[in-house]
Amino acid sequence: MRELNDEQFERYARHLILDEVGEKGQEKLLSARVLCVGAGGLGSPVSMYLAAAGVGTIGLIDDDIVDLSNLQRQIIHATSKIGAPKVESAQETLSRVNPTIKIRTYKNRLTAGNITEIINEYDVIVDGSDNFETRYLINDAAFLNRKIVVSGALLRFEGQLTTFRSGLGSNEGEPCYRCLFPTAPPASSSNRCEDVGILGSVAGVIGTLQATEVLKEIIGLGETMSGRLLIFDAMNMEFRKIRYKKRLDCRLCGDDPSITEIN
Repeated sequence: MRELNDEQFERYARHLILDEVGEKGQEKLLSARVLCVGAGGLGSPVSMYLAAAGVGTIGLIDDDIVDLSNLQRQIIHATSKIGAPKVESAQETLSRVNPTIKIRTYKNRLTAGNITEIINEYDVIVDGSDNFETRYLINDAAFLNRKIVVSGALLRFEGQLTTFRSGLGSNEGEPCYRCLFPTAPPASSSNRCEDVGILGSVAGVIGTLQATEVLKEIIGLGETMSGRLLIFDAMNMEFRKIRYKKRLDCRLCGDDPSITEIN
């Protein structure tokens, strides 16, 4: 792990005085590598807080460009960046937040053909995608390559958060995304923000919670969200948790899996 220099002692001083974090915890953050899938509503607050916290290497993958309609919730982008690739806009912002960390960008879509090579460069994957196809892809690749996934989702006035650790050797009894959602909803039922809308600040709530869970996973703090789905209802300002278990018939992590490779 990387030892702290004088500038880092001052930059991360509020972390260092936390007994649960301290120098060792901050050194873990500086050595960590986190991939953010999506540089939009969730990826914005997640990556900004991870950068501020001193996560040593942050990867950003997104093939989209900044649009005026994004700015209502995607706080990492500015009006002046309309038309620019999101990963380039985000990289510029993160470099201003913390110029001492590394930012890697991938100006393309995550696919079955590139996901294994990309995620194997990272310790934790943040799922900020907005479609079931990508969520299943991230889940499957992370399980097969023993990666942690911190997943978030948004819909109108609600948000969801959970963590998947089932691919880790010591966590074989923990569920994966397919245990929670064995099948995707019909293609006709879209849950994308551009189709059903989203209260902008809800993205900030869930994204910030995702960043918190990533920091906890890296440092080894508190209780994991694996096997627990946190649901935020902004209309009633309520949080509730639902427990879910590993499915023995899961196609990926069950007793007789049918998904054994990414294709």
